Amino acid sequence: MPSLKSYNTFGLDVRCSQLVRVRSKAQLEGFILENNPLAESCIILGGGSNVLLLGDIERPVLRNEIKERSVVSESKKHVIVRAGGGENWHRFVRWCIREGYGGLENLSLIPGSVGAAPMQNIGAYGVEIKDVFHSLEAVNLKTGKTRVFKKAACAFGYRTSVFKERLKGKYFITSVNFKLDKIHQLSLSYGAIQTELSNRNVSNPTIKDVSDVVIAIRRSKLPDPKEIGNSGSFFKNPIIKSAKAKNLKKDYPTIPVYPQADKMSKISAGWLIEQCGWKGKKMGGAGCYKKHALILINRKNATPQDILKLCAAIQESVSQKFGIDLIPEVNFIK
Repeated sequence: MPSLKSYNTFGLDVRCSQLVRVRSKAQLEGFILENNPLAESCIILGGGSNVLLLGDIERPVLRNEIKERSVVSESKKHVIVRAGGGENWHRFVRWCIREGYGGLENLSLIPGSVGAAPMQNIGAYGVEIKDVFHSLEAVNLKTGKTRVFKKAACAFGYRTSVFKERLKGKYFITSVNFKLDKIHQLSLSYGAIQTELSNRNVSNPTIKDVSDVVIAIRRSKLPDPKEIGNSGSFFKNPIIKSAKAKNLKKDYPTIPVYPQADKMSKISAGWLIEQCGWKGKKMGGAGCYKKHALILINRKNATPQDILKLCAAIQESVSQKFGIDLIPEVNFIK
């Protein structure tokens, strides 16, 4: 059975019955035609950066390696850019920046592939995929037919989409189109972007300046999966009623609270976890990263069960201390 250790950023030595490296839509269509109904049960992997493989997989794994970077159309203000689902996300972002296309710079250095980005509705520093998304093409694993999904059909939400919910595992995303800016509108208000730009004496930043700053900030607090196995932010930032957030603010004045629509507020999951004493703590082969409590790591030959035990222990302590339930952001695959 092929090992998936090099295909998941946690670096877990999990195996599968068959590994199919999909490099074109025609290859995928042929596989579905020859392997129905087995194809319907396949597991899809992109960069393996937002998944926790729970054990050996007794089904074929389809790894998205479809590559493409092209301009679909453009006007004076905007450009529609297409990327293959198997493109490395960060390398695609930097390519767009070199071409002068703005909108993705805040999403620099996020691990994973282009095809996984809309599934998760990835976001960072005030920008989400839905803000720059135009459309995508995906192949139905049952019928082998291609469907075009516009933004509304994707049902984007906070770190989720229809591909993570109702249509989970049913479609293989072959390409994604993004609507980017030729006249740049920078998003600088979130996190430490503006502070870091000031530290660099950059008063009139370009999209490359913003990307460079985001990369520097991320590298200063997040581990490189090539050196320390991890899957990025393990939990979602919880969204709770503003009334409850107000009460928590009375007891914990430093708790980060971000007002949302409909009398709701977003709370920093990393802050909650750190207050419960988990930052830098070890549990079996797993641990909580010493620089960022939201990152669970493969400390030393961790098993999926090590990660699960640590996840459950963190959830329990946060629930007891704050009355808040943490929901994993990563996708559990078995």
